[in-house]
Amino acid sequence: MQKFFTLFVRYNSYLLFIVYCCISFLFIKFQDRELLTKLRTNGIEFSAFITDKMMSYNYVLHLKEENDRLMLINTDLLSRVLNTETAALDNRNRQKILADTTLNASKFIMARVVNRKFSDRENMLLINAGRSDGIKKDMTVLTPQGLVGRVTTVSEHFAKVMPVINTDFKVSVVSDKSNSMGLLSWNGGREFIAQIENIPISSSLKLNEQFLTSDFSSFSIRGIPVGKVVSIKPDKLFYTVEIRLAVDFASLTHVLIAPLKIEPEKLEMIGENSSGETFP
Repeated sequence: MQKFFTLFVRYNSYLLFIVYCCISFLFIKFQDRELLTKLRTNGIEFSAFITDKMMSYNYVLHLKEENDRLMLINTDLLSRVLNTETAALDNRNRQKILADTTLNASKFIMARVVNRKFSDRENMLLINAGRSDGIKKDMTVLTPQGLVGRVTTVSEHFAKVMPVINTDFKVSVVSDKSNSMGLLSWNGGREFIAQIENIPISSSLKLNEQFLTSDFSSFSIRGIPVGKVVSIKPDKLFYTVEIRLAVDFASLTHVLIAPLKIEPEKLEMIGENSSGETFP
């Protein structure tokens, strides 16, 4: 026993060193396990994070492709719906005109208004019927409600129409009750109000009388409604007459074109003014 203590005292430094090394080794070993565990856990979490992000990116990429595909489908469906609704609307408008009993629409050419020029003085309409459909210059354009205007220019598939609401438009008209005759014109401004010129103050014209196109017109067939009198003001020799137009130009979609009125002998005898309309 004494030898053991003597040996211990002599070599205590070495023994303590060995003990310290063992303790250090144990701590290192334990630390390594914790470190490895932490590394393994962090590695798994990192791998899961990367996998999640990759899946998210793939989802986003596939989602964009799916959105593009759905957009194409929706665009196609919208186009079909619009075409169907437009065709249905056109058909309803055509049937409305054909069903009107005030005139026989079978005698006329039907066309759709495809464009118009808006102005306070020079409105112009474009219709989708032209030379190939039998349209000619100076044909009368109308609806069952009343006079729209006259054809001024014709191409193969389209035609320009000068409407009543154009300052260059003139047409001879007559009232349905007093037989007062005058010349319809439009001075600009409101597109539902026009004027009747050349009605003498001796006329018995009254409010709410309706004006129709007359036989005096050089281009229009007779009897087309034009509008009703809303204002009569006497001047020195003639009345200043305003009428509310029969046609609502703001909602005009379809028109009828009447056969060309050809009266060369009559025109030669009485002559025409610069607008192509004879004065009453």
